[in-house]
Amino acid sequence: MQKLIEIRWHGRGGQGVVTASRILAEAMLKEGKYFQAFPEYGPERMGAPVKAFNRVNDKPIRIHCGVTHPDLVIVIDPTLLGTIDVLEGMKEGGTLVANYDGSPKELRELLGFNTGKVFTLNASLISREVLGRVMANTPMLGGVCRAFDQISLKSASEALRAQFGEKLRPEIIEKNLTCLKRAYEEAQQG
Repeated sequence: MQKLIEIRWHGRGGQGVVTASRILAEAMLKEGKYFQAFPEYGPERMGAPVKAFNRVNDKPIRIHCGVTHPDLVIVIDPTLLGTIDVLEGMKEGGTLVANYDGSPKELRELLGFNTGKVFTLNASLISREVLGRVMANTPMLGGVCRAFDQISLKSASEALRAQFGEKLRPEIIEKNLTCLKRAYEEAQQG
């Protein structure tokens, strides 16, 4: 890694946005990177828009402020696309990973995003089929592994196990790992 990478997550309260950013941070630790993970709450209620952030670097990170110019934007809730400016402040050539059931080309057109990379995956469908309910944060981590070459699927899987190990039954953890792997394979780049 040549430079500090800043990441912004978008979702709604109760969708696991903060948990996903923590799992990503744990995975980066497994990759030997320095990291930060922190949330930004608005009105703290279920369904309200929520942001979470990560910073990743090979060297210690000495800044402690909000992420205003992300290199990578992750959108867990597709209803936010076109509703709020998820691309606000994104660096030129940045990467967008979105829970979106259309193609990367369609998402580019919807958002007017002409530079950088776009990855789409239907994380809602994957979680519904595997978990029996929509909980798109774990599949979105699989999409992030596909889009962000600094994190391996192996490290993300280990971090997910560590995060959920004492909270969820083993069979639920295995289903989440299935979501992670399936999303990694199904993410489309365009």
